[in-house]
Amino acid sequence: MSNTLSAIAIKSEQAFQEDQAQAARSGAYQLLSALLANEPAAETLQTLRDIGDIDTSEGKIAMGWELMKQSALTADQSAIQDEFFSLFVGLGRGELMPFGSWYLTGFLMEKPVALLRKDLQTLGIERQEGVTDSEDHIASLCDAMALLIQHSEEIPLATQVAFYQDHIEPWAGRFFDDLQNASHAHFYRSVGFFGAAFIEFETDLLARTS
Repeated sequence: MSNTLSAIAIKSEQAFQEDQAQAARSGAYQLLSALLANEPAAETLQTLRDIGDIDTSEGKIAMGWELMKQSALTADQSAIQDEFFSLFVGLGRGELMPFGSWYLTGFLMEKPVALLRKDLQTLGIERQEGVTDSEDHIASLCDAMALLIQHSEEIPLATQVAFYQDHIEPWAGRFFDDLQNASHAHFYRSVGFFGAAFIEFETDLLARTS
């Protein structure tokens, strides 16, 4: 997956729709969602541990895969659970607030959430059962992008670009930078590095298609 993402060079909309490239993008969003929605499942960590050899000279995304792999190999499951709690839950609140509204306005449940809900309703994307966080949680937005990519035959590319530029690009990079520098981050420092590299990649990629 990392090699595919590192090598994507978009020259036309036809090239953009190549199945392998889009599967790689969707998979990256799904992985980030799985790591950020809840404490990572053992299967998710094993997936990272099972990543093959990576050529880190290919760029930041490749380096991000390697860092997550090495972090997963050395991290203890219970330690990661404690880390997740400290970062995102806490006693009252975690060290970080992974919500778009918080980053854009300094408050939760502000105008960005209302605008996002309107767009999600138009796209037919509904809140998953059992999810209590608002729709602007970074994990939910990653899930939404994965869905848009997976249904690219039905959803125009311009819609995917607009959703990313309206709801993810303005703040996600700052969140992943904060995650890399969080005092409680150990395993998640590698997730922050990968996320920041992937957002940088996506921002450049989608800007060239709009």
